[in-house]
Amino acid sequence: MKYGSVAMSMAVSLIAATVPAAAQQVAVLNPAIRAPEYMRIYGSSQPPYGFVSFCARMPNECVVTSTNESRFEATPERLSELDVVNRKVNHDIEPATDMEVYGVAEYWTLPKTRGDCEDYALLKRHILIARGWPSSTLLMTVVRDEKNEGHAVLTVRTTQGDYILDNKIDVVRLWNQTPYHYVMRQSYLDPKVWVSLDPNDAMTPSASAGVSQSDVSGLEGIETLP
Repeated sequence: MKYGSVAMSMAVSLIAATVPAAAQQVAVLNPAIRAPEYMRIYGSSQPPYGFVSFCARMPNECVVTSTNESRFEATPERLSELDVVNRKVNHDIEPATDMEVYGVAEYWTLPKTRGDCEDYALLKRHILIARGWPSSTLLMTVVRDEKNEGHAVLTVRTTQGDYILDNKIDVVRLWNQTPYHYVMRQSYLDPKVWVSLDPNDAMTPSASAGVSQSDVSGLEGIETLP
């Protein structure tokens, strides 16, 4: 999976001045851009191969940490926490491909000093869970980026909307304020299960889990199970 290091220029609205300064970097919904603020699920999907391998190596990172399935009520302090964690990981980890770091095309892990997009997202998820965020709110997500290339981000599922933590940009945005085409993400019910976010996906909930060929093509560096 390719890494991103250049922040994209986006026109965003900021939350009210009563919110702490760090949290003001969390963008709120602008109805003129795109709606709704919550992602829609279109069926089941196979998890990326790199994620399956990651769970086999680090099973504690792929367990349910809370039985509460409701959306997380994010206070201004919690929104500020998203901003702090997103910025810190983006600045602490040097962008590098899996081939450069591990000598293989695809390797999902918690990075120490260097990593690519999914490594950034995994580390942010790990840190937020350690800070008390339930696993059902922190969902690894695969998208096609503005270049139609495979990219991974972290979706944060809150009552205010689905926020995106992205290594390409420090500002935390709602999913509908990003330039991405959303393909699939973890299920909030079970972190080992993935669901489709693509309305053009031919699958239905009753179909066998998988990713259509059109989804796989263009997701360079993201491998799904055969």
